[in-house]
Amino acid sequence: MSDKRLLLRHALATLAYRTVRALENAPLDFANFNGAGRHPAQILAHMGDLLDWALSLARGNPVWHSSVPLSWHQEQQRFFDSLAALDAFLASSSPLYAPVDRLFQGPVADALTHAGQLAMLRRLAGSPTHGEDFYAAAVQIGQVGPIQPAPAKSL
Repeated sequence: MSDKRLLLRHALATLAYRTVRALENAPLDFANFNGAGRHPAQILAHMGDLLDWALSLARGNPVWHSSVPLSWHQEQQRFFDSLAALDAFLASSSPLYAPVDRLFQGPVADALTHAGQLAMLRRLAGSPTHGEDFYAAAVQIGQVGPIQPAPAKSL
């Protein structure tokens, strides 16, 4: 596996870790918080769409779909399922039909931006996330599900 492909898989694991940190212990009404444009459920649906698009690009059959958000729990599951599907494709020996750098600079970087947006919305909603030393976080390639290591030390 190329170094670029491994780095993209690490970026996906980072996305999973940061998204879990932005979502964990969120109040039940956070999904529909209306404080700054899109609601968190809409943002999470968009993040899932970005990952589905990235997988379609990687497979050489690009398709974009704008999803209507599911229930909050279902949307979280869809996000992590889409993340796992993209990671599994990258981990396979299947040919990659999109440049790794373009996959990162487009859909993956956009999803990372939205993970930060979710964390910011948590603060605006009155339920801020805890500061963390993300450099010290135990992010591991392939660990892209909703179960993540405990947070790294606080800043």
